[in-house]
Amino acid sequence: MPYFDDWRQGAACRDQDPELFFPLTEMGPGARQVDRAKSVCAGCPVRAECLAYALDNGLDHGIFGGTTETERRALRRTGTARRAA
Repeated sequence: MPYFDDWRQGAACRDQDPELFFPLTEMGPGARQVDRAKSVCAGCPVRAECLAYALDNGLDHGIFGGTTETERRALRRTGTARRAA
């Protein structure tokens, strides 16, 4: 992975519409949006940094590091947040 002063410079989502990563719900039409956002994250070279950023900063909304807010809550609850990042 190339070195970036700021990990966000290497993010796969950088040129995507930010709205994609903030679905209103994880069900119904929102589930398709979540899947599209996660597909961008799947090939991202800074996915781990993004997830760590979301966990460290308590981001409760949106898709970060290929995870939904529900998935990040579960990581925090089970104490696996550090291992996942």
